[in-house]
Amino acid sequence: MDNHAAIEQAKEHFGKIIEDQLLRIENMKNEGDFVDYQNKDEIVIGVVGGDGIGPFITKEAEKVLAFLLKDDIDAGKIKLKEIDGLTIENRIKCGKAIPDDVMEELKACDVILKGPTTTPRKGDGMPNIESANVAMRKALDLFANVRPVSVPEKGIDWTFYRENTEGGYAVGSQGINVNDDLAIDFTVATQGGSERIIRAAFEYAKNSGKNKVTVVTKANVIKTTDGKFLDTAKKIAEEYPEVEMDDWYIDIMTAKLVDEKRRTQFKVLVLPNLYGDILTDEAAEFQGGVGTAGSANIGKRYAMFEAIHGSAPRMVDEGRAQYADPCSIIRAAGMLLDHIGYSEEAKRLQMALDICGQYEKKLVLTGRDTGATGAEYAEYLMETLSREDLIEVYNSYQK
Repeated sequence: MDNHAAIEQAKEHFGKIIEDQLLRIENMKNEGDFVDYQNKDEIVIGVVGGDGIGPFITKEAEKVLAFLLKDDIDAGKIKLKEIDGLTIENRIKCGKAIPDDVMEELKACDVILKGPTTTPRKGDGMPNIESANVAMRKALDLFANVRPVSVPEKGIDWTFYRENTEGGYAVGSQGINVNDDLAIDFTVATQGGSERIIRAAFEYAKNSGKNKVTVVTKANVIKTTDGKFLDTAKKIAEEYPEVEMDDWYIDIMTAKLVDEKRRTQFKVLVLPNLYGDILTDEAAEFQGGVGTAGSANIGKRYAMFEAIHGSAPRMVDEGRAQYADPCSIIRAAGMLLDHIGYSEEAKRLQMALDICGQYEKKLVLTGRDTGATGAEYAEYLMETLSREDLIEVYNSYQK
């Protein structure tokens, strides 16, 4: 193909991307209000195992949810619905990030607890299928990825608001090889998409008492899309005089999270998609690693809660999947509980996780047979939840 033909083909490809994004903007403008779970007769919680270690750890999180919600499950107020079919094998067979029948089941739920899923990489011999996470976030319009990280003894109490449907991930599988010498990917920022995630961060900062928002971009270099994100944040900040705002570039921000003097000053951070993915993985290391961190993906109609780590196929191949740490997805289950109005249950779960994982440590997870299995750890957690003196025990460790 000569250069002229390659350019024309690239123009056509780019034009289709623009058309799709303009349609998405129109749909965004017509979205309704957030769901009021208190007025629902029944809340359906979809439980998606995923693949790799996903089914192993998700099973333990489902046990914990069933334990905490037993009375309301028995009363028909809560329904746990297991959804299969989101394995990499089935996705390849169907040729889709999320098979149509699985998507129908997901849309029949109110909230979703999701295990890790494998995303094919270039060169690994699998078809170029989009990330199931990215596809789910776009299909269900889960625009806010909320990831808390708390390490009280180090003065760390961060809440990250990562934009979830735009940036480099919005069209990450739609890049183009113009010819053998030139490959181009795209990043997307919309006014509406930037406004809603930034406003969500400021609302949380105001309502939680964490009266500071840090905006993270690379607007000095990525001037158009990151520039829009930062300019939008500055305008929204004017509406929240009680909330302090500062902004940092992503490269120096990664350094400041490990700066013992500076890091305690950060409270709520709001970021475009890719930067949020990178920074929250770094932040999770302070809490014990990505295996300990949960994640919320929130939209106005749906919400999905997940572990932030991958599917760890190597653990499965080596016969170690039963030793995978379920704490990340159990923390995500706690965020799910809080989202649907079960705040006391969520608080107790957080306390129990801290007691078991940071203080008592009667069982230790190593990812191998040198430590506990995920099932053993979940039993230990539920035993701790059953303690009548749970709050007193937790408070004693805070002194």
